[in-house]
Amino acid sequence: MPETYKAERTISAAFKEQKQIDDVIRRLLDRGVPRDHISVMGRNFQSETRISGFITKKDVILGGLRTGAIFGSLFGSFLSLLTGVGVLFIPFVGSIVAAGPISAVLLGAASGAIAGSAGAGLVSVLTTLGMPEDKAAIYQTRLQAGEFLLMAEVPSDRAGEFQLLLESAGGEEIHTIEKTLARPCAGTCNSPEDLSPEVRSHLSDEAQRTFIERYNAVFNEKNDEFTAENAAWEAVHQQFDEDENGVWSKAKANV
Repeated sequence: MPETYKAERTISAAFKEQKQIDDVIRRLLDRGVPRDHISVMGRNFQSETRISGFITKKDVILGGLRTGAIFGSLFGSFLSLLTGVGVLFIPFVGSIVAAGPISAVLLGAASGAIAGSAGAGLVSVLTTLGMPEDKAAIYQTRLQAGEFLLMAEVPSDRAGEFQLLLESAGGEEIHTIEKTLARPCAGTCNSPEDLSPEVRSHLSDEAQRTFIERYNAVFNEKNDEFTAENAAWEAVHQQFDEDENGVWSKAKANV
């Protein structure tokens, strides 16, 4: 029986060119990093297909990151290898493509660091993950300039190996945090306590039950955490309105 992959740290790096991202993703996959442990963010992915459906920061929490068949062929084959590809708006950066578990992190932070009135943007999200503020600011600046950010969740005892891989592939500003990215639930959600704090804090008790019911139904069918979370937020949006504190708590009259 093959050994179970145990992700314990997250290594991140900035890349200047899309072809470098393509190369490093394939090299990570070849070294045994599962596709659902690789994240990419960037603005300037080249495609002959017109990018449509950009969403505002408020729409992120309302409807989640937009997914669909368009993203399967939109940015070439390498992004289609990753889970949860979507387009969203981040203050100070603009509309970006996000793929992998970072998408769910951004979705969970949408009513806080990203969509909040302070509009702190990506820096706040990355610092909550344990990244120093100066490094997070560098990554945000590089995304603004059209570069790309890659994050790989790796075992602790192979962190050095993967750091060298990113360096040899052209990665810059390489940094390691001592944990992996948050998931909405670790598999099926058995109770509200299984929800990540970022998700739970924006839902009333009733909305939490709605979220969990829809999340589990889609996760059991698709076995994809991102797709399940997207569907769960959509169910919450259909049944509840947001109160003045950013909590989905007001049941809609027509439901």
